[in-house]
Amino acid sequence: MFGWAITFLIIAIIAGIFGFAGVAGTAAWVAKILFIVGLVAFVVMLTNGRRPPAA
Repeated sequence: MFGWAITFLIIAIIAGIFGFAGVAGTAAWVAKILFIVGLVAFVVMLTNGRRPPAA
């Protein structure tokens, strides 16, 4: 998830350098959403953790 966020962030930076404002804004928005989703998934997995099976 974070890999995709970094990819879209790089696309946004490159598009911003070349002056494609619409593409840069959209790619930055997607990168931000993917980063937030990744953080939420990380926190959920961290709080659940590995629990021994119920006997």
